Amino acid sequence: MKTIGIDAGGSLIKVAFEEQGCFHFKKYPISKVDEIAEWLALIVQNRSVRLTGGKAEYLRKNYFPNGKVVPEFDAACEGAVFLMKKTRMNVPKKLLLVNIGTGTSWYLIEDSNHKRVLGSGIGGGTFLGLGSLLAGKDDYSQLVSLAKEGKRAKIDLLVKDLYYPDLPPIEGELTASNFAKVKQTNSSVADTIAALINMMTETIILLSMQTAEIHQVTDILFIGSTLIENSLFQEGLRSFTMSVGLNPIFLLNGEYSGAVGALILS
Repeated sequence: MKTIGIDAGGSLIKVAFEEQGCFHFKKYPISKVDEIAEWLALIVQNRSVRLTGGKAEYLRKNYFPNGKVVPEFDAACEGAVFLMKKTRMNVPKKLLLVNIGTGTSWYLIEDSNHKRVLGSGIGGGTFLGLGSLLAGKDDYSQLVSLAKEGKRAKIDLLVKDLYYPDLPPIEGELTASNFAKVKQTNSSVADTIAALINMMTETIILLSMQTAEIHQVTDILFIGSTLIENSLFQEGLRSFTMSVGLNPIFLLNGEYSGAVGALILS
């Protein structure tokens, strides 16, 4: 292991390194940034460290003075394309990369060029923050489990609710208004968290659809820590993306794209 890539974002510290031809990945909560950084500084002695993400400069200044900071946007895009090729996925000539971390960023990747074209504050930080307010829990895994048990139709006003008993002019399961039925039904905390995930999903897909139309893209690559072990979120992204005529792509270990990008751009 000659080089180690570290992506220190708003929620997680993600680490990538290659050893004997195999890539290895680790992640740690950003709340333990100093504890983890001290430990990493000990084990990476005599190795090259490449850093990216919002806390990259903090880590370089305090723990890795010889480390190199790699621009976050470059690292995410280069790392994602590298991982696609590494796993033998087809890399479209033109695609939209949607990185759903603490917030969400959209990147247009075409051939060997990339640029950030959109950003939103809706992301994993939203899920944890509103989840804490709505459910009284701030553990990511607990919130994901709650959402799987819930029924968002008890919280969201659906198109079919507005038109019943008449047939709606568009798909009845679409949301007419998020959280509009919260006082009308006997709902649970799990229903509320399911509705929260749905609101995030729809918002991200609507922004992706509009961005894809502007840049004439049909392939959407989703990466980011908010997708980790969150099957309800992933399935929502998949189904909504397909419903608007776009092609969703999910990348194994995609949340480590920034760390891998930092590593290969060394």
